[in-house]
Amino acid sequence: MACACGVSTLAQVGQDVESPRHKAWDMLMTAALSERVSERTSGIRALGLLRDSSQARQVAEHGLSDPNADVRRAAATALGQMHATQSIPKLESALADHKIPVVMAAAQSLRELKADKSAYAVYYDLLTGERKADDGLIAQQLATLKNPKALAEIGFSEGIGFVPFAGIGWDAWRTMHKKDPSPVRAVAASLLAHDPDPASAVALVKATNDKDWMVRAAAVEAIAQRGDASLLPKVVERFSDKNAKVRYSAAAAVIRLNGSEQSRTARNGR
Repeated sequence: MACACGVSTLAQVGQDVESPRHKAWDMLMTAALSERVSERTSGIRALGLLRDSSQARQVAEHGLSDPNADVRRAAATALGQMHATQSIPKLESALADHKIPVVMAAAQSLRELKADKSAYAVYYDLLTGERKADDGLIAQQLATLKNPKALAEIGFSEGIGFVPFAGIGWDAWRTMHKKDPSPVRAVAASLLAHDPDPASAVALVKATNDKDWMVRAAAVEAIAQRGDASLLPKVVERFSDKNAKVRYSAAAAVIRLNGSEQSRTARNGR
């Protein structure tokens, strides 16, 4: 991918290699090209914050062909979150993936992108345990489709995974089974993303220093969605977070907030 995607991306984000935006892209590209599955998964998933970015879309599209299913699932999810309608054909191809969680992620993104017909074919499979002709799910997976426990776990993982922060997926599944309240607090943070009350912004900034990584990641992404560039320095601080998911969420958030700041400056200069 890599080299082509990485060089192209970094060449377009400016010459100032010390700028937060450049550092953010460098972090994300390094993660996307990493030999470690966890790094690729977290880095590509964070790209979902970046709408209208051809670079982010291309990297995520390439992730659909990654040899690891977790990375492919992250890529499919990111493309839906970034509203990448150009990627619909590639997501439809991903419905032929031999791993059901990847198929589910692609179907969910296609539904978000209004390509409902393909998504409904997958949901039919899940409901009936049978295939529609040429819908993309391979026959070997029917045993999983008929296993209620496996379906419940897949459904939970995918549902939690589509909450737009950090791609917590199975980490959240395991945590919730330990009766840890962190996923609930993380969801609460995400719901504050569009609350105009300044007190919510303060609460989100405070949450970026929470002891639990899920809450920190949710707070960072909620700040990104608020589009308040004045909070950018607080997000940059998470570049050094001990958790990779938080770091990559922060990198994507910085790029998004930097774009908001530039748009606002352009409007004011008219």
